[in-house]
Amino acid sequence: MPWIYLLIAGVLEIVWAYSMKQSDGFSRLTPSLITIFTMMASFWLLSVAMRTIPLGTAYTIWTGIGAVGAFLVGIVFLSEPVNAVRIIAALLIVAGLVLMKLSSV
Repeated sequence: MPWIYLLIAGVLEIVWAYSMKQSDGFSRLTPSLITIFTMMASFWLLSVAMRTIPLGTAYTIWTGIGAVGAFLVGIVFLSEPVNAVRIIAALLIVAGLVLMKLSSV
């Protein structure tokens, strides 16, 4: 169950990053509220997952899910640039996540 909490926390990190971008510097109410709510939920789920998952593993996976997810959301929904270097960087993050998960088994 802690891994599920961690996965959900990572997905919520993607949501709050996107909604923060949409909030236009917290000047738009709805995206600002979504940012604050999903940020709190993400941190709470991360803290619950950390009860059993080691700090280094949990935090690395949480930030990795957020980083790669925000990268993909930026490309798909915000028309951010796609190039080989950015794709390689994202793949390296994913490789690091897999290795962290394998190291904690």
